[in-house]
Amino acid sequence: QVQLVESGGGLVQAGGSLRLSCAASGLTFTTYAMGWFRQAPGKEREFVAGINWSGGRTFHANSVKGRFTISRDNAKKTVYLQMNSLKPEDTAVYYCAADHIYFSDPGSDDDKYDYWGQGTQVTVSS
Repeated sequence: QVQLVESGGGLVQAGGSLRLSCAASGLTFTTYAMGWFRQAPGKEREFVAGINWSGGRTFHANSVKGRFTISRDNAKKTVYLQMNSLKPEDTAVYYCAADHIYFSDPGSDDDKYDYWGQGTQVTVSS
């Protein structure tokens, strides 16, 4: 079965950095666009970043542009989210997701994604 397993979350001070990883199994990784989403307490889940099958096209939400970078390693079936200059408002549970859209660009609508990880908590203290 398909599994997405996130890791790398934790507690960090404002201005610090974290790198999230999402290891995929049970799927043909290169036929999936991948995305990162987050959900803060009391808020709806929101798109953070997306990457196409090759890694050649990436998309980032305006709130994280210039601070976060999504990337992928198809040989390792892993997608990453490098988070720099973290702010307290980045505190959330972060989820990776897979969308079986082959060569199309990833979207920001979470309804379009087929598989989800269990999430990893990121807490940024002020």
